[in-house]
Parts: sequence; C-alpha cells; structure tokens
Amino acid sequence: MSLETARLVSGFLDLVFWIVLVRVLLSWVVRDPANPVARFLGTLTDPLLQPLSRVFTFGGLDFSPMILLFGLRFVQRMILQGAM
Repeated sequence: MSLETARLVSGFLDLVFWIVLVRVLLSWVVRDPANPVARFLGTLTDPLLQPLSRVFTFGGLDFSPMILLFGLRFVQRMILQGAM
C-alpha cells in the first residue's frame, strides 16, 4: 500500500474514531432517542458497535465503544507502519 493510500485510510479511521467518541460522550448527556444528532450518530455507529456489544456487555456495562476505539487505533497504526 502506498503512503498516500495509507494516509487516506488513516484519515478515514480517524474520522470514525471521533464520530464514535462524540456518540459516547453525547450518550452521557442526551437521553432523548428522538434527538436528531443522537439518531444520526447512532445510524453511523450502530453497524460497528452492535456486533461488539453482543460480546462485550457485562452486567449492564457496554464496553463495545472502548473496544472499537482501541481497535480503530490499532488498525490505523498497523496500516501506517506497513506503508513506511
């Protein structure tokens, strides 16, 4: 993979990281599921979080966002290291 392609993919993964992070932070503040911003962020992130949520929910605590955020950073670093 060329360095330019790796940077493009890395930028996309960075965008996904921030969208997930904003959704998590917003979920602590906005409890209204009809909120348009919360619905939009849910639409973007639910396909990534729901499969992880089935595996990483323990006693009512959902660790799927944390697993996804760590996973995104890991993949991002592997892609950038492989391109150099």
